[in-house]
Amino acid sequence: MLEILIYILLGIGIFFNVLAGVGLLRFPDVYTRLHAGTKCTTFGSIFICGSVIILGLKMWYQGSTDGSVLAIHTVGALVAILLTNPTGAHAIARAAHKSGVEPVGAVVDSLRKKSTKKAVKKKTEVKE
Repeated sequence: MLEILIYILLGIGIFFNVLAGVGLLRFPDVYTRLHAGTKCTTFGSIFICGSVIILGLKMWYQGSTDGSVLAIHTVGALVAILLTNPTGAHAIARAAHKSGVEPVGAVVDSLRKKSTKKAVKKKTEVKE
């Protein structure tokens, strides 16, 4: 029964990671690619790490100390993924926006107004 749960979690994780790869190939701009690459891989990694944790706990329950080490390291890796994926994607999107990369098909860009006001204010301060 537990092995079926492990395989189901692995299947879900692989499915979302494949969706992330397809999104990286198919989406038109950096922002939508980041969305696919970050959200799908984070979600897929949660399921894959969950299956590894269950496997490690199963091994530990059967008497192998390697299972507990596997589960603990996987939890650490999952925490790192959950912290660094969104942070990295935010930094990349912010850098792309500040570099002038336009979203494809965007109707409203509310951040453009803020950055142009700051740029105009800085230019007037320099001239005075």
